[in-house]
Amino acid sequence: MKLDTYAAQAAAIKKPLHKSLFFQIFVAVVAGILIGYLWPSIGAGLRPLGDGFIQLIKMIIAPLIFLVIVTGIAAVGDVKAVGRVGVKALLYFTGATLFALAFGLVVANIVQPGAGLNIDPSTLSQDALKAKTGTAPPSDAGQFILGIIPTSVIGAFASNNLLQVLCFSVFFGAAIVVIGKDRCAPVMKVLDTILEVFFKIMGWVMRLAPIGAFGAMAFIIGQYGLSTLGTYALLIVACYGAAIVFIGLLFVIAWGLVRVPLWQFIKYTREEFLLALGTASTESVLPRIMTKLTDAGCSRSTAGLVVPTGYSFNLDGAAIYLSISLLFLAQAFGHHLDLGQQLAALGILMLTSKGMAGVPGSAFLALSATAGALGIFPVAGVALLLGADRLMDSMRVVVNLLGNCVATFVVAKWEGQFDREAMLRAFSGDKPAAEGGPINAGNLAVQAAGTRS
Repeated sequence: MKLDTYAAQAAAIKKPLHKSLFFQIFVAVVAGILIGYLWPSIGAGLRPLGDGFIQLIKMIIAPLIFLVIVTGIAAVGDVKAVGRVGVKALLYFTGATLFALAFGLVVANIVQPGAGLNIDPSTLSQDALKAKTGTAPPSDAGQFILGIIPTSVIGAFASNNLLQVLCFSVFFGAAIVVIGKDRCAPVMKVLDTILEVFFKIMGWVMRLAPIGAFGAMAFIIGQYGLSTLGTYALLIVACYGAAIVFIGLLFVIAWGLVRVPLWQFIKYTREEFLLALGTASTESVLPRIMTKLTDAGCSRSTAGLVVPTGYSFNLDGAAIYLSISLLFLAQAFGHHLDLGQQLAALGILMLTSKGMAGVPGSAFLALSATAGALGIFPVAGVALLLGADRLMDSMRVVVNLLGNCVATFVVAKWEGQFDREAMLRAFSGDKPAAEGGPINAGNLAVQAAGTRS
């Protein structure tokens, strides 16, 4: 069937505007901004709406990741292929993070967002910073790696530790492949049925997305106000300007390496991006973005491995923010970092920025660890960013999410597990799984086996 036919079918069954999730979330975000601005106390009190929606999403994330990865690996039927996907994803993540950090440093050197502030270190207190991050020191690289291995499978699911869940899921899926599909057929039948149940639950939860976006946006504006924009104007301009340029580079990478028209992909996933913006959280869209990527031609195993791993290892937006903020603080205290110091900071940020997703105050922990290691300005100076941090959420969320989506396309193409025709059909409106549930097992088996684009 030709693509224009798919487009005609999609137009024929197009939902009314008021029933569109994108429209509902957009209206909710605008209403949240107005409530937070006009009645700040009311807006600040609406936080439970946003937090409640995020908790509902977190309720299904861990089991959903487990089910998607296990069934995806079983469909591939090749443990070595899964290992290659993991290695290639980590290589891509390392390169992308390193580039994002270096790019942020270049932008900060050009814009000089903290120059002329002349902050007196004696006026600083670390109490506010401790309240944001807690007193636990950042883990070193060795502790972080050990933290990926769960000491208890039940504990990994209970604490919603996505990296530990992913680690166990890979072992579970690999064991099914080694034992054999025939012997494990009863187990796979149960897992496929449970996966369908979780997709149904996800559909119900997503109906509450506008309420969650409304509460989260009202809280952010009501609690922090718009006056903070003036105080940190140059820092905000530097971060958002860098994000726009970086997104442009992602467009080039997506088209140059995978022939993915990223603008069409953003249009295809506009509901997820708007929801992530409204809730200031990429976790709120993790299940749906994995489904959308699978529908758009990436194998289920690749999407299941790359996206959750990227939430901890490929935070491009956070990396840009960290490097610009580090130089902002150094400049605010009157320090000029030479090339050697900036390269040292780059290396430290590469280590301290990993595993940031889902950790409260993680950006401040990473900056605190870097400041302590460099010894250039007092660690308490990181508290200067408390007022601007929430204003950076939109930048971080969009770049993080888009960066992980591009990474999934690149790795899927790299592994020969990308179906460009399926992507074009999805972009034209023929996307059965995104709206109605998981893709059927037959299509998944064919797709995961490695369709060539």
